[in-house]
Amino acid sequence: MYTFLVGIDADESRALAQAETLAELPLEADAVRAVLVHSFEEKTKGSTVEQVKAVRLARDQLEDAGIEVELEGYGGDAVRAILNVAKEHDADQIVLAGRKRTPTGKVLFGSVTQSVILDTERPVLVCSADEE
Repeated sequence: MYTFLVGIDADESRALAQAETLAELPLEADAVRAVLVHSFEEKTKGSTVEQVKAVRLARDQLEDAGIEVELEGYGGDAVRAILNVAKEHDADQIVLAGRKRTPTGKVLFGSVTQSVILDTERPVLVCSADEE
């Protein structure tokens, strides 16, 4: 079983782009598992990953493609969430959705995608959504 760790934020178009990319890979759907992780900046009591619409949309699209899906909610830093959950599930590959930013914006605000790429030994697939 090939395991993809998919870091999902709250942006629905990016989540759908990630799910679509996985669903279109030339792999046998029954040999693939996707672990969707969403990091809550501050996880409040009663909040669940299923409440995040972007996660639900990605899950539904992947399940429709016959891919096994697990959901993980994580409180705290998104980079740590992605790296820790990837390690816990021994993910074969990490899938992220890049956000279009200027070079200055990346320096000022940081980039989860960039940090994950620099801090992991696992392969990282970066998808992009049509953003206006």
